[in-house]
Amino acid sequence: MKLERVEVVHVAIPLVSPFRTSFGTMTTKDTFLLRVVTDTAEGWSEFAADPQPRYCSEFVAGAELVLRDFLVPRAAALPALTAALVGPAVSGIKGHELAKAALETAVLDAELRSYGMPLAVYLGAVRERVPAGVSVGIKESVPELLDDVERYLAEGYVRIKLKIEPGWDVEPVRAVRERFGAALPLQVDANTAYTLADAEHLRRLDEFGLLLIEEPLDENNLYGHARLQSRLATPVCLDESLHNARDTAAAIAMDACRVVNVKPARVGGYLEARRIHDVARAHGVPVWCGGMLETGVGRAANLALAALPGFTLPGDTSASSRYFAEDITEPFVLVDGHLPVPRTPGIGVEPLPGVLRRFTRARRELYRA
Repeated sequence: MKLERVEVVHVAIPLVSPFRTSFGTMTTKDTFLLRVVTDTAEGWSEFAADPQPRYCSEFVAGAELVLRDFLVPRAAALPALTAALVGPAVSGIKGHELAKAALETAVLDAELRSYGMPLAVYLGAVRERVPAGVSVGIKESVPELLDDVERYLAEGYVRIKLKIEPGWDVEPVRAVRERFGAALPLQVDANTAYTLADAEHLRRLDEFGLLLIEEPLDENNLYGHARLQSRLATPVCLDESLHNARDTAAAIAMDACRVVNVKPARVGGYLEARRIHDVARAHGVPVWCGGMLETGVGRAANLALAALPGFTLPGDTSASSRYFAEDITEPFVLVDGHLPVPRTPGIGVEPLPGVLRRFTRARRELYRA
């Protein structure tokens, strides 16, 4: 393939309800889609981060600049463009994994469309549908939390994840356990909100039989997480600390985590995400697919990844209606607690033109041959 055109489509889509974590509260999914046009097909992807660098160091305006000035020119200079060559071509640019993931995924979508191959087949998926979990943000009160959990369970979600932070941890978890029972698959996500000095407090969560506690300490602190894991019965899961397969292998060797959350955008794309899956599976470590409140563009590709054999825990691959009253693709609908894995070429979806126009704030061309 040869690269002919690249553009960003800046979108802002209201969330059906505010989503609060230890980093802050989101009311709108404000990001951009990346559209790549080659001489054989076009491809789409979604930049996963936000307008402000709070969850991670990357942010919308910065990613657009990095793509325009550094990443896209290197991809355009390739004699023959393939997704497998994008990573090596941009490796000289330090960091910016989410921007790199957006470029690699859009190229991969175009490449697979030209072959007539679904992403799930390319990655090695073994399932036609995947179980769906749901992430529940920090609430103003425990009764409000219980109402939300009850609603999600009634909708069919098979696993509940609670966001926690200091002051909102043991009591909300206790309330959910008491209300919905010990059989409910339940996990918590701290988003780096604690320190090792909180170990004794976090041990109080052991009594609730959680699947895992996700990223309790500061990012990249593998030693601290290993120390914490030695003091907890609850499995520690790493998210923000794992940037590639090498980090994953190191974390497993150190017993810094006993579960792995793979967010393809965070690790530079689906090719590295598959390598992380392979490393974890080889060590017998469960893997699940995290989420970044994606639109249908990002959600479709995540479902393909979550259908790989090592993904043995339900991920944050929720239905479109969990976040949006109207998605920019055909909506993903929960059926018996599962979502279907797209089976058409590429990522299996594309934006609906009319809906995309309504939510578009700006379109900018980054490259034209």
